Amino acid sequence: MRALVSNGRRQGEAALAPAPPALRAWSDARLVEAFLGRRGGVSAGPFATLNMSDAVGDEPAAVAENWRRARRLAPAGFRFVRADQVHGSAVYRVRRSAAAKRPRADALVTDEPGIALCVLTADCVPVLLADRERGVVGALHAGWRGVLAEIGRVGVARMVELGARPEGICAALGPAIGPCCFEVDAALAQSFAVTLGYAPAHIMPGAPAKAQLDLRGLMTDQLALAGVPRAAITVVGPCTRCAAGAYFSRRAAKGAPTGLELSFIGLAG
Repeated sequence: MRALVSNGRRQGEAALAPAPPALRAWSDARLVEAFLGRRGGVSAGPFATLNMSDAVGDEPAAVAENWRRARRLAPAGFRFVRADQVHGSAVYRVRRSAAAKRPRADALVTDEPGIALCVLTADCVPVLLADRERGVVGALHAGWRGVLAEIGRVGVARMVELGARPEGICAALGPAIGPCCFEVDAALAQSFAVTLGYAPAHIMPGAPAKAQLDLRGLMTDQLALAGVPRAAITVVGPCTRCAAGAYFSRRAAKGAPTGLELSFIGLAG
């Protein structure tokens, strides 16, 4: 994992604000990828400063400026594609030739260069996937519902349909709520244990009638069972609730409005 980085200004853009800081998972010219936090934008109040969602009550002009800044982390001409995330396991294949729209899905895949597959999160796990040799990438939004629906397995299978090999895929699990802070009802934890055979290793006792879940641990096992080598799965960034000053966290907001942060991946041309 590389440290916080920010790309330089392009020629003719000296008057523009710099691109926001981001975490990178890999150092590979074939991939354009980043995990952003909440810093480097213009939003105010609970959305300060790099809120990327236009559906949480933030000022539209601020969100648009935040997107302009984030796009500077990718080469000129990259098409950034978002989905209407519904906390499921639906996967949508993105093509440059398709009409610009937001599919209802929580996973995006493509085998075409010049497309940045985007997910927005604020405690859920952003998962970036790449088979660099076969030229197939994916981006998953994995909340607890998506993990329970095995979005990792479904996403890998869809990438395989596009020519990827599970053993050739590398995965990065970005900033997300950690087991230290993700408390759920014991009944939900039991649902995980019954549905996913590997779940008990990622369930810890909590307060009475509660349990602690390790979403990134669950996703790691899920991807490994789908054929992704464990050595190729990396965890990037901290617990979002613990680091709520640097990342948006709905748990930390305790029901108050908050923003969403961006993670994306694409193939260089």
